Amino acid sequence: MMRCTQNQLLLKQGFIKQLKFMKTISYVQGQEPEPKIREYFYYIDHQGMLFLDDARMKNFTSCFKEKKFLKFFFNQLRINTTGRYQEFPYISLCGRERNFVRCDDYPFVFTHVLKKDGELRLAYNYAEDLLTLKFQPQKIFMLPTTGRVYHPAPERAGDIGLVKSKLAIEFSKYFLFEEGEANPPTQFIFDNKTYILDREWYHNIIKNRVN
Repeated sequence: MMRCTQNQLLLKQGFIKQLKFMKTISYVQGQEPEPKIREYFYYIDHQGMLFLDDARMKNFTSCFKEKKFLKFFFNQLRINTTGRYQEFPYISLCGRERNFVRCDDYPFVFTHVLKKDGELRLAYNYAEDLLTLKFQPQKIFMLPTTGRVYHPAPERAGDIGLVKSKLAIEFSKYFLFEEGEANPPTQFIFDNKTYILDREWYHNIIKNRVN
């Protein structure tokens, strides 16, 4: 019997995890819970790619890539307050369609920095310059327990966005840790300027959710 490579094993484990999740919830893509209302179910991975939730393989070939669709989908994305499918914390409404969304971490995932109208912006979820927000270098936050990096995101979907791992690794080269690496970085050097990092914004959002 051939031995699985590490990547194959990870894919297999991810698929098993997906199956376990699917067993706890029942839905049919395009179902009509009431007349003229259709429901669809999506998943956003930690790289910011969007998939149908029940897609067996989730990779670049199976994710949604049409930029105008992504712009509309993510502009409509917000906290799910419908009372339906709470396992999907977010929803993107499109006319009579309810698009329920779950994700690996946070739904907004920043993929790269670009300059637009003379201002540095963070692009997110693969819509290039169609989906951007102002880059605030002083608000980059790294969680030491996971190594993941975050930045403020639109309030309608929880205020926090994840920085894609490739970009996070680039940023991390310019972190300064005055309180030791067991704590979040204290400074960030970007574009030849040193920023004192504001770590309170992240903790305040998390604290308010608990309360």
